[in-house]
Amino acid sequence: MGDFQSINWRSRGYLPHFDAPGFQQHIVFGLADAISGRDANHTDDALTAFDAVLDRGLGDCVLSEPACASAVQEALLHDDGEHYSLLAWCIMPNHVHAVIDQRGDLAAIVRRWKTWSARQINARLKRAGRVWRREYFDRYARNEGHLGAMIAYVENNPVNAGLVSTPKAWLWSSASLR
Repeated sequence: MGDFQSINWRSRGYLPHFDAPGFQQHIVFGLADAISGRDANHTDDALTAFDAVLDRGLGDCVLSEPACASAVQEALLHDDGEHYSLLAWCIMPNHVHAVIDQRGDLAAIVRRWKTWSARQINARLKRAGRVWRREYFDRYARNEGHLGAMIAYVENNPVNAGLVSTPKAWLWSSASLR
């Protein structure tokens, strides 16, 4: 776990983000059409609420297309070992979970994932336009137990959403490789 002396909170006006290398982060980002503005403003636990809305499968769910899910997976794996260590991931039909050991700037990491994968998704779907929601959610691991719970949550997300019966059965996840 990282050192709390290095805490760095920032915001772009909507959500606060914890951005400090040396910490493990759970990041969730969704497709632009996956959630309405009304659904995005929960007052209870924001990450759990956001994920529950996303698991309803709203929007076009372009990440259910193998070519699109593959583009996101390539983006996640591309800088693994350089700006972060990818500990777990899951690409759902309309959103993405990643657990990383952060080394670089979190906003830059997420921006690279979104920018590269958006270009690839639009090219593969032969379209143009916005792919991802502007904001993302992040939560840092408080301790080893919390980190383990985050990884289990991410890898079990397709099971909890009723898409498969076991985590290993979901092809677009780190669980499929274990």
